[in-house]
Amino acid sequence: MRDELPASLRFERRDAIGVLTLARAAKRNALDDETVLALGRLFTDLPSDLGAIVIDAEGDHFCAGLDLGSLAEHSTFEGIQHSRMWHRSMGLIEDSPVPVIAALKGAVVGGGLELATAAHLRVADGTAFYVLPEGQRGIFVGGGASVRVPRLIGFSRMMDMMLTGRKLTAREGQDVGLSHYLVDTGSAARKALDLAAKVARNSPATNFAVTQALPRIAESNPRDGYLMESLMAAIAQGTDEAKARMADFVAGRAAKADSL
Repeated sequence: MRDELPASLRFERRDAIGVLTLARAAKRNALDDETVLALGRLFTDLPSDLGAIVIDAEGDHFCAGLDLGSLAEHSTFEGIQHSRMWHRSMGLIEDSPVPVIAALKGAVVGGGLELATAAHLRVADGTAFYVLPEGQRGIFVGGGASVRVPRLIGFSRMMDMMLTGRKLTAREGQDVGLSHYLVDTGSAARKALDLAAKVARNSPATNFAVTQALPRIAESNPRDGYLMESLMAAIAQGTDEAKARMADFVAGRAAKADSL
């Protein structure tokens, strides 16, 4: 896997955790086409024994967004195809069979915010800031932000960010729901790894249910949602691992953190 990645990405194993690093610090980790396509390939072919993935970044910034040079010569139809390519890669992250945790710092801008919101959990440090500058550049978001960002902060806040170029600070981003955790400067990656270790100890069936079924249940009408919940609950509790974990709980062998 590592041999197939461009120089802008690194992937390493830390036991059951995969650490994916954006490695284009000189460009504030701006995403060019090669990098976005490689993200899609990586999340198509993950090791089967991974329990969680952390997305980290070199340098002072998570990601300053799309490398605008890749848009300069696009025709209208090519622009559609380019956007759909981003949708495929970001969708593969969102649909990852294992939970993905993004460690945010510095610029989380444009396409960087689209990448961050494709992750399942987000940890930001005090340097993080969020901007959707497409409105000031004469373009529109194309990597999934118009779907994912309003789910977190509401469409009216996103409208404000796009119309005015408003920058949200790390605290403001935490308050409106762009991050799940706000930590001290320089500690986002460490916190993300701690969370990944906890997540990786869960049953794979439960993690799958939470990352794949829960969002779909939340977006469905209640009648369909209740049925989907019942089906997913039966699937999860029917695994051998679930039965063993519940037996440990009933027998008092489970740690307190495992109690219901």
